[in-house]
Amino acid sequence: MLAKIYRPSKTAMQSGQAATRRWILEFEPRSAMTPDPLMGWSSSADTTRQVKLTFDTREQAIDYARRHGIPHQVMEPKERKPVLKAYGDNFSAKRKEPWSH
Repeated sequence: MLAKIYRPSKTAMQSGQAATRRWILEFEPRSAMTPDPLMGWSSSADTTRQVKLTFDTREQAIDYARRHGIPHQVMEPKERKPVLKAYGDNFSAKRKEPWSH
């Protein structure tokens, strides 16, 4: 039962970074999903698939896994490199392409 500790990435449907600040401990699935013969829904006998624990810091998540004897793997997040832009840059003489409409 291996757990992965990671920070979730920003979804495409949001512009803010609020949901990406917390660390998540999530278990790797032990068995594959199988379709239910009656309804066709996906099901699994693995109940750890439903467990998702959140922590404020990476160290808290690692400490929790160590205290409970859970083997874990930490996935470091890729940091964003914001590109600073200003509206006035659209009209700058240093533009590669001249401004036109």
